[in-house]
Amino acid sequence: MGVNQYTSQHVFESLPDGGRVVLQRKERDPGGEATIRAHMRTIAADFSRGDFALPGFVHATSEVPGTAAMKRLRGDITYSAQDLPRGGEVIISSKNPEAIAAIHEFLAFQRMDHRAGMH
Repeated sequence: MGVNQYTSQHVFESLPDGGRVVLQRKERDPGGEATIRAHMRTIAADFSRGDFALPGFVHATSEVPGTAAMKRLRGDITYSAQDLPRGGEVIISSKNPEAIAAIHEFLAFQRMDHRAGMH
C-alpha cells in the first residue's frame, strides 16, 4: 500500500450495483496521497485482469472471500480508480447479481479484516 494504514482511513462500502474501496490519509500528506492514488490505479488494473494476488498477500490467505467469483465473472465487473481529496477510491460495479453478491462478500471480508467497521 505504501502508507501507514493507522494514519489512513479505509472504507469498504457495499452499494446496490457493487461497492467501493476508499483509502485516504487522515491528515494532509501530498506524498502519501499520491502513493494512495497510484495504489488505487494498480488495484483497479489488477482486478480488471482478474488478478487478486494482492488482497491474498495482504491478508495472508490463499483466497479472499468473493474473489474466485469476481475472477470468474471479471467480464461482468468494472473497476474505476478515482482521486479523492486525501487519497483515492476504486469503484466496483456490475449489473450481474452473482457478481454483485461476490463484490459484497469481498467488501464484508475487507471491513472485518481491516477492522473498518461500518462508516
